[in-house]
Amino acid sequence: MPKIETDSHVIMVLHTPREKMWGVLREINAAGVYLRGLDLNAFDELIRAARANETFYGLSEHFLPMWRVEKISLDEADGDIPSLHEQLEEKTGRMLAEF
Repeated sequence: MPKIETDSHVIMVLHTPREKMWGVLREINAAGVYLRGLDLNAFDELIRAARANETFYGLSEHFLPMWRVEKISLDEADGDIPSLHEQLEEKTGRMLAEF
């Protein structure tokens, strides 16, 4: 069974304000979480920009304090539905690390 660890693709649910983030987990400690990613609402824009070979500025390094973290889930496929990072690779021909 896969575990959440450094370099895992994850989806994070945050509160105050409520947000969902997606990306690569860089570090997790008692103070918070370091994530290379973006707000999940911008995921489709990332794919559109990558397909059009345009610059996308929404992907960045984030520190999210632990008091805001509600949930961290692995970005995994669900049956026939590919994970978000698999969708990115399929739709753009590029891996997340290339952005």
